[in-house]
Amino acid sequence: MMKSGSSVASAADPRANGTVRVRGAREHNLKNVDVDIPRDALVVFTGISGSGKSSLAFGTLYAEAQRRYFESVAPYARRLIEQVGAPDVGSIDGLPPAVALQQQRNVGNARSSVGSVTTISSLVRMLYSRAGSYPPDQPMLYAEDFSPNTVQGACPTCHGLGRVYDVTEQSLVPDDSLTIRERAIAGWPGAWHGQNLRDVLVSLGYDVDKPWRDLPKKQRDWILFTDEQPTAPVYAGFTPKETRAAIKEGMEPSYQGTFTGAKRYVLHTFANSKSTKMKARVAQFMTGGDCPACGGKRLKPEALSVNFEGLDISELTRLPLSELADLLKRVTSETRPSARHGSDLRGEKRVAARRLAAELLERLKPIVDLGLGYLSLDRATPTLSSGELQRLRLASQLSSRLFGVVYVLDEPSAGLHPADGDALLVILQGLKDSGNSVFVVEHAMDVVRAADWLVDIGPAAGEAGGEVLYSGPPAGLADVEASATRRYLFAQAGTVVRREPRRQREWLRLEGVTRNNLRGLDVAFPFACLTAVTGVSGSGKSSLVSQALPELVAGHLGRPLDDSDAGPDDDADPLLAPTSETAEGHIVGGLGNVRRVVRVDQKPIGRTPRSNVATYSGLFDHVRKLFADTPKARQRRYGVGRFSFNVAQGRCPTCEGEGFVTVELLFLPSVYAPCSTCHGSRYNAATLEIEWNGRDIAQVLASSIDEACDFFAQEASVMRSLTVLRDVGLGYLRLGQPATELSGGEAQRVKLATELQRAQRGDTLYILDEPTAGLHPADTDRLMRHLQGLVDAGNTVVIVEHDMRVVAQTDWVIDLGPGAGDDGGRIVAAGTPADVAGTRDSRTAAYLAAVF
Repeated sequence: MMKSGSSVASAADPRANGTVRVRGAREHNLKNVDVDIPRDALVVFTGISGSGKSSLAFGTLYAEAQRRYFESVAPYARRLIEQVGAPDVGSIDGLPPAVALQQQRNVGNARSSVGSVTTISSLVRMLYSRAGSYPPDQPMLYAEDFSPNTVQGACPTCHGLGRVYDVTEQSLVPDDSLTIRERAIAGWPGAWHGQNLRDVLVSLGYDVDKPWRDLPKKQRDWILFTDEQPTAPVYAGFTPKETRAAIKEGMEPSYQGTFTGAKRYVLHTFANSKSTKMKARVAQFMTGGDCPACGGKRLKPEALSVNFEGLDISELTRLPLSELADLLKRVTSETRPSARHGSDLRGEKRVAARRLAAELLERLKPIVDLGLGYLSLDRATPTLSSGELQRLRLASQLSSRLFGVVYVLDEPSAGLHPADGDALLVILQGLKDSGNSVFVVEHAMDVVRAADWLVDIGPAAGEAGGEVLYSGPPAGLADVEASATRRYLFAQAGTVVRREPRRQREWLRLEGVTRNNLRGLDVAFPFACLTAVTGVSGSGKSSLVSQALPELVAGHLGRPLDDSDAGPDDDADPLLAPTSETAEGHIVGGLGNVRRVVRVDQKPIGRTPRSNVATYSGLFDHVRKLFADTPKARQRRYGVGRFSFNVAQGRCPTCEGEGFVTVELLFLPSVYAPCSTCHGSRYNAATLEIEWNGRDIAQVLASSIDEACDFFAQEASVMRSLTVLRDVGLGYLRLGQPATELSGGEAQRVKLATELQRAQRGDTLYILDEPTAGLHPADTDRLMRHLQGLVDAGNTVVIVEHDMRVVAQTDWVIDLGPGAGDDGGRIVAAGTPADVAGTRDSRTAAYLAAVF
């Protein structure tokens, strides 16, 4: 069913400037979609999670625009650029070039920063080069001399890292009561290599059975720190006594072994190993500290000797962007040379300073307006949320002055406080007014209401979605009864389903909490209640809820944090990873009946396609057991491992359980083709001969959660997982959906569903960071029912949240602020939702009151 506006475009109609005509779109779950979308307009794609919004906006429109662009690129250059491939669509007419701004996580390393992402750092370096105050007799430096990422600018001692690393006896030998044979030297490798080094030491005359602390210091230092690499005969399997006798008698050794000192081994492995796991292992034996030459500022002395407004470039890039903007405003407003801080802005330097400062201010204004003024230019991108990163890139586009392109945005309101929403709309309008088309996938109703045109996809998710229910001006959606968006878009204040807040009987009280911008904060959370922590972006919500609270509670319980983290990033350099501080503070009183603390975040549930919904949730164990219990499987003596695509006996030998093979094309993007042997099933033929109720194991993995609920209706062990996954709004996902294909919000709900399967004993503290991110309001309502159920079972739930509809349904609200960064980190208001809605000093209050 599709309802559109008038087919004749009037002067006021967004289609007056032309349309993008899509015919036969079949990407993912899209059902041969035909739709016309106006150009030079703000177009919002809506629909419940999994309905097909992103498949149309990104998978079809952006993918086709990118494909056409790459056709004009030299064939050799195409090999160097990651390409998304051609979308499954009949035709698209009237499509301009496109720029995509998607939610991205774990982007860049510690050398990538806010300044480099926004390109503002280049202007700052030019400012110091052309308008900086130089010491007497020092020649002018070029802009590259102020970058720690260039040979010209990097500190020669730390090579631009800001930190130096070494190994010490304590780091290499954590337990000096052990002997060398007992592996006292933890920095050495394990297995055969470590045994070889110990055998060589025996042949060299060292005692490997004496406690490390009892060895002479001269021997200890040589074993750990020598650069010598002597060889010695090794007699495999011999005791030290037998080895000494064999050497004395001149017996033929098993082989000649080479010795390597522990420090040399650690540093060489870290510098040369291609294995990230090996690098991470040896990195733990390396100690780091601020570089003594540059004091952690990463630059050579000549660059640090230049100042602007009394600050060297490292000090300036550490300023919050809002403070940096204020400093630059003073520079641009000066009408005469300044003597402040010894500034020598005269003549040409003064002109250059004002010109460059004005350009910097133009770049900074949209970033500050979007509520990101608390960030600094030197903030590493891995420490940013995906919403923060996308807003930085969005603000940067305003200064690019592109014309006639399509901007495709993925939920730009994610992680944005309602107070900053108006600034977002101003930026989107600015992109449109510059002659561009703005296509936005969005769930926030304030952004949807501001659209010139809506494309609503549905009616449900997965196979039940993929249809255009409506395409036209927002007002027209009111007549489309099948739309799940309709009732939220036109809802009136006071329609939120509220419940009487639970009584706050016992409290979890924290005192002196210090983490990031939290400085000695005292805060209390009610037990057996649902608490929302609110505040503008950068006010300290995540520092309190996702970092300090779980760390302090887990430490008080004396138990490890039951975390959802997937472990270290396999692509990250262990030494470049930003260092993280630990929370300070203490818990006053007891923890009531809380015995566990669970942090459910939006990090991936796995880093490879081998991790999927079925394996992470644990339901695949039960499914494989059902297949192993079939008569045919028992006859063949197939165990449950046979039905895992990670086990050699059951998986396809050609693709090794991947289901696809990579085809490298010389001048085109690599193609992932279904395996020619298993045709994408991931299993070998013998395994697929085993069926349960008419389906093989590959067909089960290919089915959606909704389909599996019908198929396994009589299997309680499987249904326990399936029911919860469906209830949190993930019924459209396939059981075998790879972890790498899930959004952050989907990954978080898979984790939450996995946790909900546990028998609820009412003894758990659940901590969730923006659980409604990426959710349609209809899906949010479903999620809230589960969170309320957790609390009804006696558990305590604390969430960071920006959605005022959700906040209004909680029992207790803690509003942080009043601003961001150094202007935040304090409690502005605390109480029931109604209490906080009436607080004058809270920036959240007015938006919360609006939904009552």
